[in-house]
Amino acid sequence: MKNEKELILSTKPYAKEVRWKSWWHLLSTGTLLAGLYTGVFLPRSPLWLKSVCSVLAGLTIARMFIIYHDHQHKAILQNSKLADWLMTLWGLFVLAPTSIWKRSHDHHHTHNSKLYTSSIGSYPIVTKEKFKAFSRKERSTYLFIRHPLTITFGYIFVFFFGMCIRSFMNNRDKHWDSLIAVVLHVVISVGIILWLGWTAFLLGVVAPALIALGLGAYLFYAQHNFPTATFADKEGWSYVNAALGSSSYMRMNPVLHWFTGNIGYHHIHHLNARIPFYRLPEVYKAIPELQNAKTTSLMPGEILRCLRLKVWDPDLGRLIGFREMAL
Repeated sequence: MKNEKELILSTKPYAKEVRWKSWWHLLSTGTLLAGLYTGVFLPRSPLWLKSVCSVLAGLTIARMFIIYHDHQHKAILQNSKLADWLMTLWGLFVLAPTSIWKRSHDHHHTHNSKLYTSSIGSYPIVTKEKFKAFSRKERSTYLFIRHPLTITFGYIFVFFFGMCIRSFMNNRDKHWDSLIAVVLHVVISVGIILWLGWTAFLLGVVAPALIALGLGAYLFYAQHNFPTATFADKEGWSYVNAALGSSSYMRMNPVLHWFTGNIGYHHIHHLNARIPFYRLPEVYKAIPELQNAKTTSLMPGEILRCLRLKVWDPDLGRLIGFREMAL
């Protein structure tokens, strides 16, 4: 068994992109997405075809988001002005502009699973006693952020409001691109309504955003908020324990792994964020220590178990829900 340092070092050979593969994944995913949007917006295509294209567009946006996410981690397509330009535009399009996304996500990676300081760029976690000491307003805010409907409608609450409006209101000088993302989203939406009608707006804007950003919000939640996840205070925290103890391997079929850009191998991603998404399965197969990861899935029962979790119980050493809090 490798120690922490040896485990991190063992991942370094894989933290190198294959340049042509990075461009292939970006361009092929972008081309597929353009084709799906064409299917949604073609005036004469039947409603069933528009609907199918709309759902697939939402899933493909999720995949493109992972490509954007890897670019922001400097895992792929670095020192390319064209890639920087494309990814900046993509960040605006998906309501995750580069300034707020990079700041909050980098903080998440360096504070994942730390009690009290992990909430920037992530869902807040407090201990049972801390929650009981909250005021009514503090409890309501905490539970609202972690509420299943807030996660389901991540398009509105996490991205449109959280990533864009709130970040701009909090720091207008640093997050001016958040305002641009909101304006761009509104202009595109109004333009589609006026030019193509409400059906095109619902199937071309609302449905894909609900699917992609709702799925993204849930994946981000469940991969750090699952029954066997562990949390620690600053003194008991370590980078490797945070990666392997509170970041899951989400079991999926090959189709879902493709649409989610292998983000299910989340424990490996947190161990070394410079590994390109298309190399994560390779790392999983090559390093035996990473094959004993804590797991989650997208099965309905597992989703319900994750969504019921509310606070950290240090005595039990696990996340608990309301039922156990009352005991």
